[in-house]
Parts: sequence; structure tokens; C-alpha cells
Amino acid sequence: MQHARPLPAYLVNRYHGWKATTYAENRGWYRRLAEDGQHPRSMIIACCDSRVNVISIFEADQGEFFVHRNIANMVPPYNPDGHHHGTSAAIEYAITGLKVAQIIVMGHSGCGGVEGCYNMCAGHAPELDDASSFVGRWMDILRPGFADLPDGDDASRKRALEKASVVISLENLMTFPFVKSAVEAERVSLHGLWNDIGEGIVEAYDATSGAFKPI
Repeated sequence: MQHARPLPAYLVNRYHGWKATTYAENRGWYRRLAEDGQHPRSMIIACCDSRVNVISIFEADQGEFFVHRNIANMVPPYNPDGHHHGTSAAIEYAITGLKVAQIIVMGHSGCGGVEGCYNMCAGHAPELDDASSFVGRWMDILRPGFADLPDGDDASRKRALEKASVVISLENLMTFPFVKSAVEAERVSLHGLWNDIGEGIVEAYDATSGAFKPI
């Protein structure tokens, strides 16, 4: 492939540093992971945002979380139409192949995807309404959340929409037959979280009250 270029030097240097320290000090653990395969306890559906690091937040060991990241941590409704569905495929594999015990959807503050959806629904981002916009069509999943936003200023409404992205994703998870049956059989539990990046706060969704509460 002629367009592929050599890896930037700073990444090469970081790799060699990792290989000489972290890997060398834990060689047995890495080999065990390679030989035994992965057995994650939980699936995390998080945003692609580079500031969101669920492994760091929960101080997880390598191999503990099966992490899937996409724009605005969205889960689409179940739609077996024969087309490409990366998020749906990851969920199917987590449930039927890896048999995880939890699926956790984590939203976050300052989400660019959610802000794009907010602006699109408010009529301020016509480029996202174009049929050719991958981001816009993906964020259509969140449109029902915009319609239900409470009154307030833009900042508070955007934060509410960030949390709505988590709730809508949890609702959409239950449209997958294999997720629904696993939840009803108590083999899998679903959890919704929202992370305030600047304050280091994580809030959990309480289905009984319909509110997010600090953990």
C-alpha cells in the first residue's frame, strides 16, 4: 500500500521504552494472556474521545475489559439488515462469545459527538444533516434525546444530552434478543455511567429515579 508511511519516531521510541520496561518486567503475564486468550469480566462501550480512558479510571488489568469505542458511546437499535455494523458486532461477540457479566455504557463531559447532534437538531449544523455525513447519520440515534431535553441554557442542555446518550444506548441494548435474554436470565447486567473529565467524577444511572448519581 503506497500511502502507508513509516511510524513517527516518537512512537517508535515509546514502544522501545515499553518493551524494555513494562513488558520485560511482566513478560510472564503477557505470555499467559497470549496463550490463554481473553476472558474479560465486562464490556465497556465508551466514546472515541482521546481524553476518556476507562482502563485508567478503574485501574483495570490488561485483559479485564473488552472495550468498544465509537462516536458518543452510542448503541444503535438492533437491525440485522446484512450491512456493516461494528458496534452491534462487538456487542454480539461480547455476549455470545466472551460471555461477559456486565455491559457498561460510559458517556462523558464535553462530548463533541453529542454537541454535534445538539447543533444538528437545533438547525445550526446543516453539514451534519447531509445524507453523506457519517457522523450525522450516526448521531441520528440520539435525536429522540434532543426532543426530550428540559428547558435551560445550551450548556445544561448539552450535558443533559450527554447523559441521554447513555440512557438511549441502554434502551437500545435491550432491543438485541441475545442481550435481552441474557439480562432476563441474570447472566448479564447493564450499567450506565457519565464521567466529568475535569472534575474526575463518575456518576451512575439509577433506573428507579431516572437520574445520574455520583458513585
